[in-house]
Amino acid sequence: MSESTIDVLPELKQIVGALLFAAKEPLSIKRMRKAMIETGNGFAGPYEQYAKATDQQIEGALEELQEDLDKAKLGLGVAKVAEAYRLQNDAACGPFVRALLEKNQTMRLSKPALETLAIVAYRQPCLRSEIEEVRGVSVDGVLRKLIDMQLVRVVRRSELPGHPWLFGTTQKFLEHFGINTIADLPGSQELRRALPTEGKKQSTETFPEMEEELGAEKGEAEATEDESVAALDEEIQSDSSGMEDEPQIV
Repeated sequence: MSESTIDVLPELKQIVGALLFAAKEPLSIKRMRKAMIETGNGFAGPYEQYAKATDQQIEGALEELQEDLDKAKLGLGVAKVAEAYRLQNDAACGPFVRALLEKNQTMRLSKPALETLAIVAYRQPCLRSEIEEVRGVSVDGVLRKLIDMQLVRVVRRSELPGHPWLFGTTQKFLEHFGINTIADLPGSQELRRALPTEGKKQSTETFPEMEEELGAEKGEAEATEDESVAALDEEIQSDSSGMEDEPQIV
């Protein structure tokens, strides 16, 4: 059998599955289509039809592939991360995969690194000074570590005097946290539900969109407290009238 002829042509979902399996990084639909075009141009005969595959057809093939994997319970699935697709193991099978690869110790970020990364993710592009203003400490070492881990990158220089660097997240950040786009990060309401009461103050420092709402609640509480203190002050002063050298509440 020659390379240009085959007995049974593969379905589009088979080709897509093979490409995802062979790839070392997430594949965009554009990259998959390019591979099909190059194959159609390089081999005469039936392969040429795959070069005509559209983005919609490839998306449909990905959906079919996911349905087949779910139905067959093969421990694999198609995930969309960083505007691209990849094959990944089922989360329930993760412990077995880590044991096989001897990677029982998953990569964990320290609390300072995670806080810094959150600030960059929500405020990007941002200056180092802006990060330090929120955290209240120097972040040189933490930023360097995040850059080495390829989770943070230098976006460009600011127009401010001295042209300091502006920082943002990377595609690897999206891949690491399984996020398709930055817009998929949880909003303020989701974060408020997830954080304990004692963590509200810290959350407003990290996520500025929460400041206005929490500030309004704080203002109402302070107004109520001021009214109570004023009433108590009047009551004490009334009870202490006629007494010499009686201290007053101010």
